Formats: sequence, C-alpha cells, structure tokens
Amino acid sequence: MKKKMLQFVDLKQETPEKRSTSQRKADFNEIYNEFITDKAKEQSSRCSQCGVPFCQIHCPLSNNIPDWLKLTAEGRLKEAYEISQSTNNMPEVCGRICPQDRLCEGNCVIEQSGHGTVTIGSVEKYINDTAWEKGWVKPIKVKRELKQSIGIIGAGPAGMACAEELRKSGYQVTIYDRYDRPGGLLIYGIPNFKLEKFVVERRTKLLKESGIKFVQNFEVGKNDTLYGLKKKHDAVLIATGVYKAREIDIPGSNLKNIYPAMQYLTASNRKGLGDKVELFDNGTLNAEGKEIVVIGGGDTAMDCVRTAIRQNAKSVKCLYRRDKANMPGSSREVNNAEEEGVEFKWLSSPTKFLGTEKVEGVEVVKMILGQEDSSGRKKPVVQSGTESIIKADLVIKSLGFDPENIPKLFGEKELSVTRWGTINIDLKTMQTNIEGVFAAGDIVRGASLVVWAIRDGRDAAEQIDKFLKNKIGKANQKIKAA
Repeated sequence: MKKKMLQFVDLKQETPEKRSTSQRKADFNEIYNEFITDKAKEQSSRCSQCGVPFCQIHCPLSNNIPDWLKLTAEGRLKEAYEISQSTNNMPEVCGRICPQDRLCEGNCVIEQSGHGTVTIGSVEKYINDTAWEKGWVKPIKVKRELKQSIGIIGAGPAGMACAEELRKSGYQVTIYDRYDRPGGLLIYGIPNFKLEKFVVERRTKLLKESGIKFVQNFEVGKNDTLYGLKKKHDAVLIATGVYKAREIDIPGSNLKNIYPAMQYLTASNRKGLGDKVELFDNGTLNAEGKEIVVIGGGDTAMDCVRTAIRQNAKSVKCLYRRDKANMPGSSREVNNAEEEGVEFKWLSSPTKFLGTEKVEGVEVVKMILGQEDSSGRKKPVVQSGTESIIKADLVIKSLGFDPENIPKLFGEKELSVTRWGTINIDLKTMQTNIEGVFAAGDIVRGASLVVWAIRDGRDAAEQIDKFLKNKIGKANQKIKAA
C-alpha cells in the first residue's frame, strides 16, 4: 500500500465477522470474531485523517482516534496502544460496549459522505486486546508515595478510573464497594456476550497490583458512615452509580414473576461466574421454556431480551412505546436482537398485568407518535380501543434507573441532592456541599454510558488532586505564619 491512509474510496467498510446466530444463541460468548492484524490495518487505513476529527469531538473522553488509527495502519501497534490508553482507563471495555453508532462512528466524516464509517470500536478492541496479550499493559509504578489518602465509594467505571488517576500521582487510594466483586455494572449488569468478565477482572487485578486497595461487601451507612470515611481519608469520592429501578404503576404490578431488569441480569451473570443463585436455580429467573416479555427500549432491555434467548426461552417479546427509529438503545444492539429471534412490539405500551397469583399475560395498547416533547422526541399517544393480550410467564421491567436515597443510606442528611435525587455538586470543582467530599458518574448525571462514567472519574481525580494540593499549601502557609 503506497498510501497508508485515505483508503475509504477503494476499500469497503468491514466489521469483524459475527458468529452465526445458531452459535451465538447457544452460549454467552462474545458474538464477534477477532480482527486479524491485516484486516485491522486495512480498516484503519480508511480513516480520512480529518482536519477537524468529529469522531474525537463526539467522544466523551476526546480519544485521539485519528492518531491511533494511523499508527495501526502503519503497524505501530504499541504506540497505538499508548495513545489509546492515555485518554481512556478502560479502552478494552469501551471498544466492546460503547455505542459507537451514536458517538464516534456515527459522526465519522466518511460515514456522512456515504462511504461507511471507519470501524473505530473494533480497531480499539483489537489494539488493546493485543496490548494485553503482548504484556504491554503494566501496573502503575509510583515515583513518589504521598501520605494523603482518598476513599472512593463505588467500584464501577467512575470509581476505578478516578482511583487509577489518583494512584498515578502517588496518593493512597481505597475503593469501598457493597458487592462481593469490583466492577459494578460491568460485572453484574452487562452480559458476557457483550463484555466477558475476564476483561473486567484483569483490569481490577492490574489496579490491585498498582497499590489500590479494594474493600468489598462494604455498605456505607452500615459498616461506616460518610462522616466516618471522611475522618479516615483526606478526601472522599461518591461514585455509586444509580441502581433504583423505575416502576410501572399499572394494575397487577403486585403479581409474582414480574422483576426489574437488574435483578434478572445479575442472577444470570452470577450464575455465569459460578455462584449459587437461588432464584435462578429454582427456575424463577431462568427464562428456559418460558414466554418472556421485556418492557423498555434501552440498552439494558436489549441485554435482557438477548439473555432470555440464550436461556432457551420459548418466546421473547420486547414492548416499546415508540418506533424503532426512536429507540434510545443502540441500533446495533436492536439489530443483533432481531437476528437472534427477539420479536419487537413497536408502538406498544402495557396497561395491565393479568393473572391470579403470578403473571400470565400483559394487556397492551397501541400508540401513535404525536408532537415532539422537550427532548425533541415525538411523544407517544394512546390509541383507544386497540387493547390486546400477550401471554407471559416472566415479565422483565427495563424502564431505566433512578438514584437511591444517598443521604439516608450514608447517614449524612446534610448531603445536598437535586430534585431528581442525584448528588448536587459544584460543576467546576465536582465537590459536594460537604468540604472534601466529591461525586462523579451516574450518581451526578443520572443513568448514562460507561464512557461518560470514565470521563467523570478522570475529571474528579483532577479536581481532588487540586483540592489536596491547595490544602497542603494552606497548611504550609499557617506554619510559616506561626
């Protein structure tokens, strides 16, 4: 190849080959085969090296995408990895689960010109999987240990990203988490076919080898209060995420076999990790042989329907009150679900759960899209007289997540929250109304993407570092004055 880049005119877009639907449905392994080196180089060479890289602009982490695409096309993979990880604490995770079709790839210049986007996510995954295989990913070597310590509440992507950045500066970092494994939603909320758990576990192991301490099965408010942690550490970060499932208030909601999405996914993921899960083992949260109805249209709903398919459900239906074009989830995930046999009931909304003790069906009404609401999306309007019944043995509610009552849980009533229950912070300093206590990730912005959580964690680390340096500066001034 004479010219390394700008090959999009001559080379068609190619993604890594998908395994056949019959293979995919038979296990929980990732659905894409690996890029081979030549193909990764080839697809990277399609990048137009834009003067204004919209892929980078639309990436929450401002990843230097054109740079590592060019380096990959030139066969300089180690340098590509170094560029990739310089802005992203979990590039191997983002390469797998980021909705690239809504972010970098969706805003690729050659996509807009009709040539098909550069397969950025697949190349990112290839670069970083290669880095792990080659042993290029190393634990942090701290040049100078600092005495100051930071306590981080939550071992999800925001907490772990913040911890890594602070550890690079030499701070003593402890992550407290209420679950038995670190990773948050990466471990228990996202199925293996999107993110195999060894990917998260090796990242966690790396952080432990870097000197970051993890305290599992630790609940703030039970094992200690927020005030107690504040006394132990020089600064505290709240990065709990949002886990409270949104409810649907319709008749029959108290029937058995109606469960929130996270409970269903956690049961499946725990089983995959080898745990004993009573509700799965007794068949309650196992979809095998059952008629499954999932309510919702986001990425979590897609995780649920595709999990049910792999559990050999008799049928899987997804109810969504808008049409396919207006789904909040990744279009790529919707297409994968359709390929695997999920039946989508577009413009459908549940009005009643039917049954005696346990759910036996869902009454559904048809919708039409009316005027746009404040978010710019068309508002669904009920079509009266269009009711129908869908059989259901298990209903999974995937309607989104809200924050838990953090001030109450943490035993800190003074902690300020917004009217939505998210934690109130100074947007510049990321500090709460309590000095030395910071917050980042979904508990601040609401349920969002992993890539935004990583960005927030990195920003929080920067602000905590400034706060602690300023604290030392003030202490030194007092000593001098004395």
